[in-house]
Amino acid sequence: MSSSSHASEHGHSPAAWTGVTIVFIGFMIAAVGVVGAMLPILYVGLAVILGGAVVGKVMSSAGLGVNGRG
Repeated sequence: MSSSSHASEHGHSPAAWTGVTIVFIGFMIAAVGVVGAMLPILYVGLAVILGGAVVGKVMSSAGLGVNGRG
């Protein structure tokens, strides 16, 4: 089992919530592109997914991650 301190910190940060939210929105956009067979929409969704990962990492580096608690 994992320690309770690790479990209580897992993903509870502004960086994690923001990054995951942006990635989720990108996934939904990409899904519309796949279902509708619209490659430009798919690519926009993939770009949003990549952007969400970058935003999460930048926010974490700026002190808004689990260890920063900013």
